[in-house]
Formats: sequence, C-alpha cells, structure tokens
Amino acid sequence: MSGPDRPTPPGGEEPTDAPGPVRGARVACVVIPLFPLQARLRTEPELFDEAVAVLAGSGTRARVVAATRRARRAGVRPGFTLAQARARLPKLIARPRDADCERAAQEALLDVAESFSPRVEDAGEGVAYLDLAGLHRQYPGGDPERQLAEALQHALDRRARLTARLGVAASKLAARVAAQDADTPTVVAAGDELGFLAPQPLQRLSPQAQTLSTLEQWGIRSLGQLARLPAAEVVSRLGDAGRELHALARGEDPRPLEPRTPPPTFVEGMELEWPLVSLEPFLFVARAALERLTDRMRGHGLGCRRLELSLALEPEGHHDSTFELPAPTRDVKTLLQVLRLHLEAERPGAPILGFTLTAHPDRPRAAQLTLFGPDALSPDKLATTLARLFSILGGDRVGSPRAADAHAPERFELLPFEPPPPPKERPERRPGRGLLTVRLVRPPLPLEVMTEDERPVSLRTLTTGDTARRPSIQGPVHVASGPWSVEQDWWTDRPIERDYWDVELVAGSLGGDRPGGGGLYRIYRNRLTGDWLLDGVYE
Repeated sequence: MSGPDRPTPPGGEEPTDAPGPVRGARVACVVIPLFPLQARLRTEPELFDEAVAVLAGSGTRARVVAATRRARRAGVRPGFTLAQARARLPKLIARPRDADCERAAQEALLDVAESFSPRVEDAGEGVAYLDLAGLHRQYPGGDPERQLAEALQHALDRRARLTARLGVAASKLAARVAAQDADTPTVVAAGDELGFLAPQPLQRLSPQAQTLSTLEQWGIRSLGQLARLPAAEVVSRLGDAGRELHALARGEDPRPLEPRTPPPTFVEGMELEWPLVSLEPFLFVARAALERLTDRMRGHGLGCRRLELSLALEPEGHHDSTFELPAPTRDVKTLLQVLRLHLEAERPGAPILGFTLTAHPDRPRAAQLTLFGPDALSPDKLATTLARLFSILGGDRVGSPRAADAHAPERFELLPFEPPPPPKERPERRPGRGLLTVRLVRPPLPLEVMTEDERPVSLRTLTTGDTARRPSIQGPVHVASGPWSVEQDWWTDRPIERDYWDVELVAGSLGGDRPGGGGLYRIYRNRLTGDWLLDGVYE
C-alpha cells in the first residue's frame, strides 16, 4: 500500500537528520501512585491499614478510582460502583475524592521537590519533574543520581507523608516511564534513552486519536519503530505534531522544563465525612492539618505570620477568620490555641462540613550567637511566647509600650515587640545619680485633700476595697510643689484639664516611711470635676 500517508520504513538504520539528547541534561520524575487515595489518607492516617476506596462522582454514577492494598486483595478494582465494591467487601470504607486534600498533597510534593532542586515543574495529579543538572556534586560516590533519588523519596515520606516512585533520565518522557517501574528508583544511563523507550507502546506518548490511528495504519506499534522513521518524512506527513512525537520517541524533550512559581501561601484542608457540631472533634482534625502546615514551612525555613481559617458550614454557609500573629511561629500548640479561643468566642452557628487553613509565611527572627557576650533571646521561643500571649490576651494587648506624643502621662502606644540585640561587650556599671522613679497607680486613687490658698495641706486616700495592692496614705503635707497645668484634647468630647502637684508628707504619717520625712507622691486635681486623685508614688 502506497500513498502520502505511507512512508517507506528505512530498513532499521538509525536516522542521521535528527539531533540527539541534550548533553548533560538530567531530569527526575516523581510519581505518586494512587494519588487520590494517598492524598485522602494523608489527612486520615489512621486508615492506612484499613480497606478503603476513593470514589469519583455521586450517587449511582460514583466509581472507584483507587483502593488500598487490603481492598484490592479482596477484589475491589478501579471502575467498580460502590455496590459492586461492597459486594466483594461489605466492610469497605468509602471516601469521595477531595479536591482540597489533593491540592494540598500536590503542594506538599512540590515543596519537598523544591528543597532539592531550584527548577521544578508541576505536572499535576501527583507528578512533578526536577532538573538535576549539577546536583550530583552534593552526593559524591559511585551513583549520585540514585542517592539523590533515594534521599528525595525519604523526604517525601517523612515531610509530605507521600509514597513516591522516581525515575531519572535525560528526557521527561523517559524519566516518567522509568518512574512506573516497581523497582524504584530507576535510573536510565545517559545515552540509553532510545533503547529504554524502544519497546514501549505508542500510548505512552498520549497522541491524538487521529494521529494514533494513522501510525497504526503504517504498522507502527512501539516507540522504537517510530524513532527509526526519518524525521523529515514524519514531519511532512504529520506536521508539527509528528515532529514532537518523533522527538519524544527518541528520548528528546522538544519542550523545556517549565519551573513553577512558588505560591506565597501554604494551604491545608479537607472535606469532612460527617458534619461536626462540637468543637473538640474539629480541633482534632485541625491539629493534624496544622502539623502538616508547619512541616511544610519548616522545610522552607519559614514560620506562620498570618493564619486564615475558612469553614464550610451546613448547608451552604461560610465562616472566614484571619489571625495576625506577633511573630512568625511554627508551634502547633500555639496555632491550635489561637483557633480554639476564636471558635469559643465566635461559634460558627452551624455544623462544619469542611475547612481550609491558609498560612502566610515569613522569615523567623534570627539570632547571632556570641562567644563572650550575653546570650541572645531564642527567636523560636520568643515567637512562641508572643503568639501564646496573643491568643490569650488578644492582639491589642501584646507588644512593647512606648510613650505617646501627648501631655497626659498615661497616654502610650503599643508597638510590635522587637528586642534589641545584646551588646557585644558587657557594659561597665556607672555610678547612680540618686534619681527618683515613680510607680504609677492605675487606675488613679481618689483622694480627700484639704487645701489652703489652693495648695494641698493634708490628704487622705478614700476607701478603695483593695488595700493589699494599692497604697493607703494619710497625713499633713510637709512640702508641696506645683501646680503644673496640663490641657489636652480640648476640641474633643473628652478633654483633659489637670493641675499636678508633687507632695511630701510629714514624717510618721501613714504611708510616710522615708527617713527624715514622709513619702513622696504625685497627685493632681481634675479642673473639670474638682476631684483629687493619686497618680504615682516616688521610690
């Protein structure tokens, strides 16, 4: 049979008009077998040893897409309906495909892959490609590529909780075919890609149906038969699609590896099998999700600075919350405490059907160790302590107080706590000047003050009900300095108009325990109300 669609086979000789693989190019393919099942079991590790099947679809159209080894041994196969599967195994545990679980598992796979190679391509559905160029220097020995692949497998199992198969070759197709081998990892030696791919069927190339039919009419059944055809003849009959298929069959990559842009956030979540009404069961599954989040951030050397919680409520409700943390942290107990306190204060109001946790990362604080100076604060412990205080007290009560630009002494502003680095050398002690410090009394205590020519001559604290913590003073005034007038916010509905005095009581007065004289106090009179108040005690 002859014609434009029937090229003459060249008799088995190797073509000379097509370039070979790029010298030095090495690609690793990571494949997660039974990806929908592993993604689901990653969020429910207690089901690893059970008979579990993951189904796609709903109702009678639901079909098994993956099953655990125990279920497969009982005869459960992909494509079975739930009724057919339970006819083989009545105690089969069924789970629907969960897009949130699969998205999180794919991100976890890529996170681990990026910790090994700077160029990683996301191929979707549990598949990723890594550029291994130059990475063999990190694994000196007889077979550095196998050592790297084994290290990557171990990291995926430990950090991403995923079991993977790996293949290494000079092209993405050869690496993916190698990753299908049960004896993983499989390394195809450089230059052996053509012979490795030759016995593989054409379906490995995923050609279009029309192109596959044309090749089968030519009598082409394997990649080796396609690779032996002259490239020019294939292109003249099949066009650009034929050029790409022919190059792939020869172990070449016509399309370069496309590295992905790392996402700015880390996401974990899942759909729940049953709606959760009480808080404790939800916190149990949320803790496992937070552990997976922190493991992923730890692999990048990051901590969580902002945490977002999105709840899917029954029947079609939503509950979204955002938690700003004072410092990046990876402490699971602290993050769980933040969720607990929020949900105890703001109940969702409906059963929870699913949830998503989104962590916005940031670089944790770094501390420089010193040989001779004092120890610096541990950044991780400091971030954990601040986050716990934040979760207990609230975001508006955690920070470092600073004096505000205002006349009233009680005015202050709260800034993020940024401890200064320790001095490089221990500072010398300087002789003191004998300056007094004032211990503020908050809230100010009401006083009964006797005046003469508007000057205080005696004072007495009124009953406060808390004499154990607050000073109780009474007696005549020995010296009074003042007044110092303060006016502020006169244009608002809460103006401040005060006259401040520094007073010293006569020795022997109640509260006056200074040698040679009574105690020193700072008091003021509110000109708007006429009340006298104790503002501080000099020490």
